[in-house]
This record gives sequence, C-alpha cells and structure tokens, in this order.
Amino acid sequence: MSTATLDLTAVTAAATAAAKVTAAASDAERAAWLTAVADALDANVTELVAIADSETSLGTVRLTGEVARTSGQLRLFANVITEGSYLEAVIDHADPSAKPPKPDLRRILRPIGPVAVFSASNFPFAFSVAGGDTASALAVGCPVVVKAHSGHLRLSQRTAEIVTEELAKAGAPDGIFALVSGREAGTALVQDPAIKAVGFTGSIPGGRALFDLATSRPEPIPFYGELGSLNPVVITADALAERGQQLAAGLAGSFTQGAGQFCTKPGLVFIPAGSDFASHLAEASKDKPTAAMLTERIAEAYPDGLRNVAEQPGVAVVSGTVEQDSLADGAAPVVFSTSAANVLERPDELLEECFGPTTLLIEYASQDELSAALAKVPGSLTGTVHAQPGEDVSALVEQLSTLAGRVLFDGWPTGVAVNWAQQHGGPYPATTSLFTSVGATAVRRFQRPVAYQDAPESVLHPALHDSNPLGIPRREDGVLTLG
Repeated sequence: MSTATLDLTAVTAAATAAAKVTAAASDAERAAWLTAVADALDANVTELVAIADSETSLGTVRLTGEVARTSGQLRLFANVITEGSYLEAVIDHADPSAKPPKPDLRRILRPIGPVAVFSASNFPFAFSVAGGDTASALAVGCPVVVKAHSGHLRLSQRTAEIVTEELAKAGAPDGIFALVSGREAGTALVQDPAIKAVGFTGSIPGGRALFDLATSRPEPIPFYGELGSLNPVVITADALAERGQQLAAGLAGSFTQGAGQFCTKPGLVFIPAGSDFASHLAEASKDKPTAAMLTERIAEAYPDGLRNVAEQPGVAVVSGTVEQDSLADGAAPVVFSTSAANVLERPDELLEECFGPTTLLIEYASQDELSAALAKVPGSLTGTVHAQPGEDVSALVEQLSTLAGRVLFDGWPTGVAVNWAQQHGGPYPATTSLFTSVGATAVRRFQRPVAYQDAPESVLHPALHDSNPLGIPRREDGVLTLG
C-alpha cells in the first residue's frame, strides 16, 4: 500500500468517525458551521481572488462575484436546514382498527455518511472546495473529502485551510473536512469503502470513468456527476422579426462569457431558415476579445474542437477563425452554421460539446424539422425559448422539458440563481442523476430515508416527536402541516 493510500485511509477513517458526530448535531449547530465558513470566505475575499486569478485568468470582477455566490450558497443551506422541510418528516399514527392493523410509522431523511467532492475547473469557488456540493453535504451532516482540481491547486489549498480552521473554531468535529490532490488520490477516493457518495463536475470522459468506478464497487454508491451540456436555444420567426439584433447581442454576450467555459453556455441555436440572424450575430461577436482559458489542456483542445466542427459537411464558419493558437493568444469566438437537415444526417458529429467561446446556428425549415432535430440533442442542463407574446410554444416547451432540467424564456442560460426553486441538472450526459446540484434540494443527494416502526419517542429524531418541538413542516396522517 502506497504512502498516498495510507494517508487517504487515515483521512476517510477520520471522516467516518466525524460522521457519527455530524449526524447527531442539531440543525442549528450545523448551520452555525456553514455560516462561520461563509463569513471567513468573505473576510478573505481579496487574498482568495488574487490567488484564483493568478491560476485561472478569470479576472477579479468575475471571481469576486463568485466568492459572494459561494458564501451565499453556504448561507442558503444554513437556512434550508433550520427551516426543516429538508428532512421530509412523515408520521402515520397506528390504526389498530384497520384491516390489516396499521403500525405507527415515522419516516425521516438521514445523512448517508462521508462524501467525496471533485472540484470543477471552471468555477474555482462555487463548484470547488467550499462550493455547493461541499455546502449541501455538510449541511445535512455528511463529512466531506474534496479532491482538488489541478488547475487551481494553490487556491484549493488556501481555501481548505480557511474552511478547516473555521469549522474547528465553530465547534465542528475533527475529520469533518479534508482536501486531497492528484489523479491517483481521486481514483482511490471513489473506491474507498468509507465514501458513501460522490459529487463531480467535469468532463464526460473523466466523469464517466469515475461513475463506472463508483457503480462497480463491491458496495456501489451514488455518483452525482455534471458532465456536459449543449443547452439548446430556439428562436421563433416572430421573435427574430421583432428583435433580431437584440437577440444577436444577447447571444454573443452569453456564448463568449467566461471564454465560453460555463456549463450553461448556449452551444446550439435553432433559427428559422432564410433569416439574416447569422450576419447580426457575426457583427455582435466580431469585437469580443480573446480570453485566456482555464488550463493548458483546455486551451490546446479548443482549436481541435473547432476543426472537428468545421470539417463536417454542410457546416459554414459565420465569424471568427478556426485556425488559432488559444494557448498563446487566448481563445477567440467562432460562430458556425448548418441546417437541421444536416444535423439529422450526422447528429453524433455535430451534437458534441466544444468547450470554449463558440456556438452553432442550426436553421430549421419547418416546425416538424425543428422537433426532429431537437429530438437528437443529448440531455442538457438548460433549454431556452425566444418567442413573442401570444405565440403558442407549448409543444416546444414540452419537448425542451424532456431534454433539459431548466427551461428559460426570453433570457440566456449563462447565470444560475442559487435559491429554493433552482434546478441545475438534466438527463444524461448533463448529469448522471435526477437530483439538482444547485438550489435548496441539492441536499437530497446526500440523504437516505429511514422509517421507524412502533419506536419509543426517546430514540426518535426530534422532528418525529408528536409535539414537533422543532416546529418544522411535516406530513401527519396524510395531512401536510406547516409547523
């Protein structure tokens, strides 16, 4: 056994020991832990942003906002657990007169145990060491072991120092949080029997490899992966006629934002055939600056992805150049165009994510052709509709709802609000599960239901006591009560 494996075993053993304490801690105690970490991130924002910018080139404005989003996520989950409905407490009292007699049954969601979290390259704060996966797992009482991303290792280490220190000062148990790094450690972490679930944000190949490891263990575990998304946009003829230039400007800002490295980048845009939208988009995109990409590997892969699209029959370059050195010069925007008929002929080649500031316009000749092409689009995080008031888009919305986890109207998908209603997931390959990774119900990934039959109140969680001492929402004998 290698030294790294021995060290990892010690880390996961400590997490297992901490899980007993975190599961027994009150919601108020865990909320205080989260709030302490949030306050510390805000207090150290200048230092953290400087480190992050030196490693990712994302810029201080973007990164400062991302720290605020990260601390906001921590505070949201503190509110979620103190509100109480996340427990999904249910009580069905005994009914001896029923045929057959019904016992007293009380159900609640419990933490599943230590969780592994893989940091994302494109969100060094919000989907990283102290990001949403970590926050939602800690909120429900699951210790977390984070695998740092190599693209921002110094930031990961410094953030982990702050998180560890603040959790200890707030009274959290030893072992509740740890950071590991390196490909070997990440693989071993997924396979470690102490780990009961994995949260991952990254590429389809990397995520699928880890997913296969997680599900092929002697004890298979849930793998909550966000892997890839094309995020189709549909623009109707009426919308183009009314505000084509405005839509072009909005799309140009969205697909180039963050050098096109957002998981919600609009990568496919369906437009009516014969419009002048392509020229409007070329004009809106031409002055967008080049931008450094997150890692050397990503920068080197971007031109290859562009060439793969450009080489397909029936594809035209609307603006930008395919031949670019994005590693040396930064990534420059490129707009492609093709027809829906061409997509139907070669969906595997054209409906593949190209990570970077590029998008593909797809001209459709009829509603039937649009529907057929959309049916070929892989599962996505978002689907967007741009239509005019009064247009009947109900069939389109229903179709987008089957392939995306969030359907937007007259907006752009790059921007994910963190609140109670948010849904950030979608059919595979957008995600590998049915649960969101953003928003209040993200905690559900790290809980499992337990029912107690005819149990004495002394052994029950307070949420299941008849008096409802926590004052939380719950269902009693089929009736939802607000507490």
